[in-house]
Amino acid sequence: MRSLFKLVLLGIFMLSIPGKSMAWGMLGHRIVGQIADSYISGKTRKEVKKILGNESLAMASNWADFIKSDSTFNYLGNWHYANFLDNLDYQTLKQEMEKETGTNIYNRIRFVAAELKNKNTDPAKKKMYLRLLIHFVGDLHQPMHMGRKADAGGNGIKLSWFSQPTNLHRVWDEQLIEYQQLSYTEYADAINFTDKQQVKKLQSDDLTVWAYESYKISRQLYATVKPEDKLSYRYNFDHIATLNQQLLQGGVRLAGLLNEVFISY
Repeated sequence: MRSLFKLVLLGIFMLSIPGKSMAWGMLGHRIVGQIADSYISGKTRKEVKKILGNESLAMASNWADFIKSDSTFNYLGNWHYANFLDNLDYQTLKQEMEKETGTNIYNRIRFVAAELKNKNTDPAKKKMYLRLLIHFVGDLHQPMHMGRKADAGGNGIKLSWFSQPTNLHRVWDEQLIEYQQLSYTEYADAINFTDKQQVKKLQSDDLTVWAYESYKISRQLYATVKPEDKLSYRYNFDHIATLNQQLLQGGVRLAGLLNEVFISY
């Protein structure tokens, strides 16, 4: 009974977390993880299983959000995003990200990937780093995680979604995805269509390319709304292709990065 009570409390806690904390939401992260699972190599699958056991990429993908209920992991909070000024070109954004001395999603992906590549990394830390890597690659493909500091990545832009109060960040974290009314496996099956050339291209793109794509999309999204806008069917129609593109690319690129991490094992 005590275990059940704890689970209920955890569920209530997760429902109470504001949009800023739930990058892609549980459903979006699982879609990215499910898609990635279809592109990892046999060797990668073997190494992932050694670390995660029977926990799938999809189910591991939300650990980084769940753990926010544990104050021990408070330091992970600003690992999920990066904020930059408007109108930066690719090279300037790259320079800004590389000179960043604090913690942000760009340098944390590089950090945890390097730690996973190190065969001497403590097994318990490997499990944490793998879960984080799965989550952060998903986060980086959610455009509002490369948003503006002034509005906390769109959290400060108040809108309505089908007459319900929301904000721009939450629309992209959860509400657009949930509006499709699909499970994460159904959603992954519905959008997971690529050819070898597309996969090769996506997996050869540098991490900076991933970040810059999301940065550019976020600025386009900022330009399409103003505070108190009422979003509904038209917004879904206009943006569903971008949403699906980001989920698919996140999954394919996650698989490529995992294959790279474990290639030397």
